Amino acid sequence: MSFLDKILGKKESPVVTYTDFWNWFLKHEKEFFKVVQNGKNIHTDFFDKLSPKLDEIHDGIYFLTGMSDDQTAELVLTPDGAVRNIYVIEELVNSAPKIEGWKFTALKQAVDIKDVGIKYENFEFNKDNLKFYPNIDKNCPDEIDLTIVYDHYTEDKKAAVSNGVYIFLDNYLGELHSVTLIDHMKVIGNQEVSEELIPIEKLKDYLIWREKEFIEKYDGVRHDTEFDGYANFEGKRKSGAIILAMINTTLLAWDKKVSHPWVFIISIPFNRTDNTGLLDSETYKLMNDIEDEIMFSLPDSDGYLNVGRETTDGKREIFFACKEFRKPPKVLDQIIMKYSQKLEISYEIYKDKYWQSFSHFEEK
Repeated sequence: MSFLDKILGKKESPVVTYTDFWNWFLKHEKEFFKVVQNGKNIHTDFFDKLSPKLDEIHDGIYFLTGMSDDQTAELVLTPDGAVRNIYVIEELVNSAPKIEGWKFTALKQAVDIKDVGIKYENFEFNKDNLKFYPNIDKNCPDEIDLTIVYDHYTEDKKAAVSNGVYIFLDNYLGELHSVTLIDHMKVIGNQEVSEELIPIEKLKDYLIWREKEFIEKYDGVRHDTEFDGYANFEGKRKSGAIILAMINTTLLAWDKKVSHPWVFIISIPFNRTDNTGLLDSETYKLMNDIEDEIMFSLPDSDGYLNVGRETTDGKREIFFACKEFRKPPKVLDQIIMKYSQKLEISYEIYKDKYWQSFSHFEEK
């Protein structure tokens, strides 16, 4: 150890891989166990050390801890509702070594509803003060749209009540089902009820039935885009910026859109332009190369459909509709890392069963 290391303390190696993280955790697990077991100074002696190491793996990994039983500390890793981060948490937990006295869990797990009682900002949420009913739209029959009715709802505390309901559902349904099975949800009070109320404890069975029905209808549906037709769109923003888009019109007319319910949008800003404000030839080639890389990793045969792209005002957006939500963020995280010195690529992924995100490209 060098003289400076002795004075300043040797700096820990950065965590790059899942193995790096668990090797680091193994060095500290006994002291962490004692902290969790004692329940004292958890933030300073455990959370403040754990958090930066998780950040080195990936942004947006949150955590909960406590004693699972007298001899076992449990660490629950959660994306806090962010679908894009589910894959990395599942992979990190699946790579965990077996450590005596520790249990590692990916995502908040379902709890028996009799044991779910949430206190949030002076409100209590439990099976006795929550009900629900589904909203059925004949134009969107496969959407799961719920109204949750809370006995103590007040309009001036709408945000707090809604957050409390989301936390309740995370615990009752389990985080994975809570964030992936429900398409739309609103929270109201008893005075606004317009349908027959259903006890909240029946919600889990309702969602499982709807998901099973959905899978039976669409699980094997695939689309080959090789011979699809495309259309070019051109317009102008109020600012005068030109909008250019190329869209797969065959896909937009497809009657099985619902089979690919996850919309995935990649956004790539650019600075270098020609005299129209659009891509110059070098940047154009770079953008096309990136899009080709994405399409190679996310082929239509595996359930990833390239709907098209739009270029305007210093940004290109690439649109996909996907069968599932885990692989697209993983692919883009790798591409973002690869091109981090050249471009600030970002993305979002969310449920949109009827592709309403692309409705402005459809013929009216």
